[in-house]
Amino acid sequence: MTSAIRACFGVLALMATFVAGPTTAKTDDPDRLETFLEVTGFDVALESIRLSAESAPAMLGIETEDFGSEWTRLADEVFDTELMHDEAIDILSEALTDDLLDHAVDFYTSDLGRRLVAVENASHMDDDDELRQEAGQAIVAGLVQIGSPRLEELKRLNGATGSEDASVHAIQEVQVRFLMAAAAAGVIELRMEEEDLRESLKTQEGELRRGMQIAGLAGSAYTYQAFSDDEITAYADALENPTMQRVYELMNAVQFQIMSDRYEALAARLQGLQPSQEL
Repeated sequence: MTSAIRACFGVLALMATFVAGPTTAKTDDPDRLETFLEVTGFDVALESIRLSAESAPAMLGIETEDFGSEWTRLADEVFDTELMHDEAIDILSEALTDDLLDHAVDFYTSDLGRRLVAVENASHMDDDDELRQEAGQAIVAGLVQIGSPRLEELKRLNGATGSEDASVHAIQEVQVRFLMAAAAAGVIELRMEEEDLRESLKTQEGELRRGMQIAGLAGSAYTYQAFSDDEITAYADALENPTMQRVYELMNAVQFQIMSDRYEALAARLQGLQPSQEL
């Protein structure tokens, strides 16, 4: 499962539509929820949020090395796998419905679904992103050179798992909430108001969007390289199903909520590790 994220301002409204909209019952059986996390690979996607913490100090203009050995300990505590898992279960128990769960489980327990989740899980936990991107970009260049239709199917995959606009806005929102929390904790001195910070990040939106498109396509090309063109098309078809779209909207919303919560918690905990910095 790719890990596109929904924007913060839409999370509560989106949750409300999942709770109030469908007529089917909510899925609050712990065993069924655990099955959903496992077969979709969502449990591994949540674990991979910990890897994103490596980039957190850079948002504050600080090098990870400046924290010394304390950084690993702090990141492990804040991005505790069990804590994130329990938060996901709590949210899903209120928002996930039987029809959405059944639809996702049916696909991801198929032969194709199991194989897809296996490579996606491996990709989520691979911390050598630079190597993966280089290899993926080489694959993309080769597909462009031969005019392969596979390229468009890979783009369909990326588009079907989350709105590009929502992903861009979500990344910006994580940055804003992290920086504001760090400023409130006295970790940094923020010389602009929240509104000005948002406007500053908005000016970088075009570059962020282009970077995400390139990285996303390279990542998919690398991750799914062992699958046939027909299998890629079948996956894109499955992801574009309206019911699966709702599943991914919910998973993206949950993942963003957990990520933003953890980054705010991280900012508060940095106070004792790093002297104030100006931004």
